Amino acid sequence: MFPGLSTLFLILSGMEFLIGILGNVFIGLVLCSECVKNQKTSLFDFILTGLAISRISQLLVYFLQSLIMGLHPQVFAIFKLAKPISLLWRISNHLTTWLVTCLSIFYLLKIAHFSHSLFFWLKWRMNRVILVMLAFSLGFLILDILLLETFSDLFWNLINEGNLTLAESKTHYIKIEILLSFSYFVPIVLSLLSLFFLFQSLVKHTRNLQLNFVGSRDFSTKAHKRAMKMVTSFLLLIIVHFLFTQLTNWMFHRFLDNKFTKFIMLVLYVFPSGHSFMLILGNSQLRQIASKVLKHLKIFLKRQNPLDL
Repeated sequence: MFPGLSTLFLILSGMEFLIGILGNVFIGLVLCSECVKNQKTSLFDFILTGLAISRISQLLVYFLQSLIMGLHPQVFAIFKLAKPISLLWRISNHLTTWLVTCLSIFYLLKIAHFSHSLFFWLKWRMNRVILVMLAFSLGFLILDILLLETFSDLFWNLINEGNLTLAESKTHYIKIEILLSFSYFVPIVLSLLSLFFLFQSLVKHTRNLQLNFVGSRDFSTKAHKRAMKMVTSFLLLIIVHFLFTQLTNWMFHRFLDNKFTKFIMLVLYVFPSGHSFMLILGNSQLRQIASKVLKHLKIFLKRQNPLDL
């Protein structure tokens, strides 16, 4: 029934997948080539490279799920097949979210100016702070996976023993997933704090410039505003992504046979795809290289079609 809807869904999923892959592969290739050329890498490049890799894996998981939803949605009713897909989903989402949070903290420690001794201590040990955050996020991920695995096996055993119906199991499983998804609030709160302190630093910096009769178009002001835009874009995208992730999980478990349910998943591609292009536009190095690539591509296309105006 409605074979055209499944075809349309697969086409749209494929387009969003390719757009996201192009953006993240571009970031990864540029930063890896710079690392090989300079024989060293900065903390910023390390975070962006890790983010590009995690988003490529995230997009692969999304596209795999899109293929299953478009071709054989009944697979999700099979516990042994749905379980690893759900696990890959959580791992890729977790790594991507925390790496972007590390990027927000990096912007704060690199650009903001505060006279407090704690901020100086964190700023001086910025590399260690980011590494500790990543280690903390991995511990959080392990705990998250263990809890999800424990509850999944418990519900499955209760179904096999006849103590719990499949519908009741789905309801409890959704509740557990929603509860475990509150781990998103930790990186979201950290990014909100980064944005707040960046704003506080910008206000303080602007006030000092006005007291000293200096214009507000200096490098530090531009850096503050650029960092705030990047953190704000991440927050908006991650909040939308979080809400639609919960909605998607709920819809898949409650209305798996509904032909329109799968289209909700298309919104999930926006975060790993859209934010990568925001990073390219917000980084001067990536933006310049992207401009050169587009210019060479335009010249190549003109040579291939010399009669076109």
